[in-house]
Amino acid sequence: MKAVQYRSFGCRPELVDVDEPTPASGEILLKITASGLCHSDEFVMAWPQETYPYPMPMTLGHEPAGTVAALGEGVEGVAVGDSVIVYGCWGCGVCEMCAEGYENLCLNGMTSPGLGHDGAMAEYMVVDSVRHLVPIGDLDPVRAASLTDAALTPYQAIKSVQHQLVGGSTVVVIGAGGLGHVAIQLLRTLTASRVVALDVGEEKLAFAREQGAHEAFQSNPEAAVKIRELTGGRGANVVLDFVGADVTGELAVACAGVASSVVIVGAGNGGAKIGLTSAPYNISVSTSLWGRRKELMELVEMARRGQIQIHTTTYGIDQAPQAYEDLRAGSITGRAVVVP
Repeated sequence: MKAVQYRSFGCRPELVDVDEPTPASGEILLKITASGLCHSDEFVMAWPQETYPYPMPMTLGHEPAGTVAALGEGVEGVAVGDSVIVYGCWGCGVCEMCAEGYENLCLNGMTSPGLGHDGAMAEYMVVDSVRHLVPIGDLDPVRAASLTDAALTPYQAIKSVQHQLVGGSTVVVIGAGGLGHVAIQLLRTLTASRVVALDVGEEKLAFAREQGAHEAFQSNPEAAVKIRELTGGRGANVVLDFVGADVTGELAVACAGVASSVVIVGAGNGGAKIGLTSAPYNISVSTSLWGRRKELMELVEMARRGQIQIHTTTYGIDQAPQAYEDLRAGSITGRAVVVP
């Protein structure tokens, strides 16, 4: 079968032919119907060889949608032909965090398809346990695949600060791309807050407004001035940084108000620097990693009701290496999805 793999350190992903996998006891074989691309893949491919934690080569793709093609011995709860997406946080299942449903925070180390196991950028993939499958019924798998990360990650981040997003509040979204454009939709659905998007280029700002942003400004130091003008000098109640670079972390703090919250979501190898006299008083800065399977189920229902819709650009599997180049260049609007 065809697969897109990270095969050599410092090199770009390659389209290769590999053997079709066979599910072992307790495992499920999926025929992939869609696989979303993510900047996390770029983060992994830039990882220094000395500390790289995953197998090599590795099939990429941690936003899978597929149909059940075969069941390993002892698997119950799904049937061949079922349409599903895959919850990507594969924890140990027995630690304290996993017992709470937070496999994304597994104390023994969370792995994922495409981030530790062969992923969905292929014609078939194996899922380790039925507990990591979420049925989607008749939802379009191309739109549903990226619910697993592009929607789940901002959903958890928003829920962590939702108590601050009351009537009259302001929330800033830095980066209106794959995750950020879904965050804008979720904020409009879940809160009464004014949503301000920050990004680079007029095309991206127009896209942010299409997704529901009340205001959209260029992401530069002047944006913080505009935020304070909008809020009567107070600053934003919440800032969500979907880039995670030092420059956006600095901007996030500059946009934030007293007793506000900044959530760093993007894996841009940077963050926010704060101190008692260099940031608004009582500011809270946190990170947010992925989300829970229960929250993914909630998102599936929201998608079924039309409350969120992921904007997608599709590629065939032969075009997947080009899709990664487009992702790297920042030329994709919304989410890129490979359809084998």
